[in-house]
Amino acid sequence: MFPIRDENPTLRPPIATYVLIGMNILVWAVVQGFGTTEAMAQSLCHYALIPGDLLGSVVGGTQINLGGGWACRLDGDGALSTLVSSMFLHGGWLHIGGNMLFLWVFGDNVEDVMGPGRFLVFYLLCGLAAAAAQIAQDTSSTVPMVGASGAIGGVMGAYAILFPRARVHLLIILFVYVTTVSVPAILMLGYWFALQLLSGVGTLGQSGGGVAFWAHIGGFVAGLALVMLFRRPDLMQARARLTDTRSARHRWF
Repeated sequence: MFPIRDENPTLRPPIATYVLIGMNILVWAVVQGFGTTEAMAQSLCHYALIPGDLLGSVVGGTQINLGGGWACRLDGDGALSTLVSSMFLHGGWLHIGGNMLFLWVFGDNVEDVMGPGRFLVFYLLCGLAAAAAQIAQDTSSTVPMVGASGAIGGVMGAYAILFPRARVHLLIILFVYVTTVSVPAILMLGYWFALQLLSGVGTLGQSGGGVAFWAHIGGFVAGLALVMLFRRPDLMQARARLTDTRSARHRWF
């Protein structure tokens, strides 16, 4: 199930959303070499968030196997900058493609009621909250954490509060059956969050790689909590006037 577009017009071009998408793609290309083995391994060792390394809870000299003959040697003194740099790294084409699709669909409208500057700060704060939630799940983990999905989860949480009734068009693929449906945003986003929560509970007490469900949960909850602080009432009112004008034109014609 993938969102492909929404029925929710904006007042202005989503500059910050474009910048974030561009930065993620640039890092994927330049730093991670479009996923080539050597570039990917080096990016994970230097820029991924590794909780045990960041918190100093692993023994210096610990090695983590990345596959393909590559490994990271940890020193238990991970850089705080990885809390941010990890948000712009991805683990594969599907990972970055899915994240950028979600950001494209939901980011423009949230930015539209915050303005680009506030939106960027909001996005980064949600990403940090996502990282904190995943770290709390296993403070000694040596699994590299990468991806924008925690920060994007915050954008989705904000969208759920701001535009619960906006229609979102979904592409649904069930084996050979492919179709599209239009549903209220709150239904799609609520379903997504419920899946993350159920899956996250299932990972409690476990270690190992996989999807960082608690990062998704932490980002989404941060978005719910921060959206009213970051939205601009004047932009909300301008959007409301735009909606009223378009509704009046629709009734006239």
